[in-house]
Amino acid sequence: MRKTPAQSYSSGVSDDPKRLIVVGDRVLIAPAEGEERTTVGLYLPPTVLEGRQVQEGRIVATGPGTPMAEPASMDEEPWKIHGPDVKYLPMQAELGDYALFFRKAAVEITFEGKTYLVVPQAAILVLVRGGGGGAASHG
Repeated sequence: MRKTPAQSYSSGVSDDPKRLIVVGDRVLIAPAEGEERTTVGLYLPPTVLEGRQVQEGRIVATGPGTPMAEPASMDEEPWKIHGPDVKYLPMQAELGDYALFFRKAAVEITFEGKTYLVVPQAAILVLVRGGGGGAASHG
């Protein structure tokens, strides 16, 4: 277990105090645009795209992971986190990964005009790291 600082997503304006901070074992994902055409050239309506169980997108921020109690602090109240030295079980998902995840587990939010999805790490099926990403197939 290591202490991991939380990664946050800023709106890009340096003097803007608003920013999103992802908590716990969640990730912030910029959803990929849906494929509107099949491989044979048929255009699909939005209702068909919404019926898919799996969605994909690029991870733009991650939380610090799952907080873990130190064995020495396991006294009568193990749910209390003592002091600033909180240890986290690190996340597998990293900033910039391309993720395939269960659509039902995602919570859609809008921040400064952009749509994002907050997804727990447990709902992520596959991560694509390195390269261009975005070429995963999930029929």
